Amino acid sequence: MSLEYYLLYIILPILVLSALLVFVRFLLGPHLSDRVVSVDLLMTIGVGIVGVYAMATAEATFLDIAMILGLLAFLGTVAFSYYLIKRKKND
Repeated sequence: MSLEYYLLYIILPILVLSALLVFVRFLLGPHLSDRVVSVDLLMTIGVGIVGVYAMATAEATFLDIAMILGLLAFLGTVAFSYYLIKRKKND
């Protein structure tokens, strides 16, 4: 069994299944923080999926996309924490 077999038939379906479960959490999350954490986790899983796809196809350009997704996930988390701090100061 080769590395491509493990990537495409074992790791990628696990990542897709976890993305579906996190998306259900996003839809059912009762609080705003639950939804923000699930979006952050979806972005992280997206980085993993793009990374696995880049390894399976041997295309290094997909790693740039993974880095941009990771940066967006980080900035979203920082923006949300800033929003929570400002909201608590106003209350």
